[in-house]
Amino acid sequence: MLIQQNVDGFDFFNRSWAEFKVGFNDSRGNYWLGNDLLSQLTLKGRYKVRFELQNGTSYDAEYSTFVVSSEATNYTLRVSGYSGNAGDAFRAHNRMMFTTYDRDNYPWKDDAYNDNCAVYNGGGFWYYGGCHWCGINAVRGGSTRYRWYSSESGNMHLQTTRMWLSC
Repeated sequence: MLIQQNVDGFDFFNRSWAEFKVGFNDSRGNYWLGNDLLSQLTLKGRYKVRFELQNGTSYDAEYSTFVVSSEATNYTLRVSGYSGNAGDAFRAHNRMMFTTYDRDNYPWKDDAYNDNCAVYNGGGFWYYGGCHWCGINAVRGGSTRYRWYSSESGNMHLQTTRMWLSC
């Protein structure tokens, strides 16, 4: 089941908490399933998540455990069990709460962006560290925000991304 697709989103993922809660898409193929449905599915069954990443070359990353808790916990993420050739970027986001521009759940300090990683990156996600290692919902452009970063692969700038949920 497709969770996320960033085909030409630019600022497409710069959405509110309410929008990420129910999901959204556009005619170009940009897509987010919705945090409520992600939570309902992953709390009831055992799921894996797979990332398909393109930057002129194809990469993948799969995690054998993927759980999104309920809205009461700000959709806290549990992820583990990496395999693939992209590098283990998503592991750093384990135990993070989801953040959007209008609901900040990550303690980050940068006055220019109201101390909010979603404002800085232009899209909601489970932010970590310098806001993200797995920046698949970030704004594209001259910045390094739309990226996948790991010690194995380094800083991989992205063209398209997809997240898949499977049993």
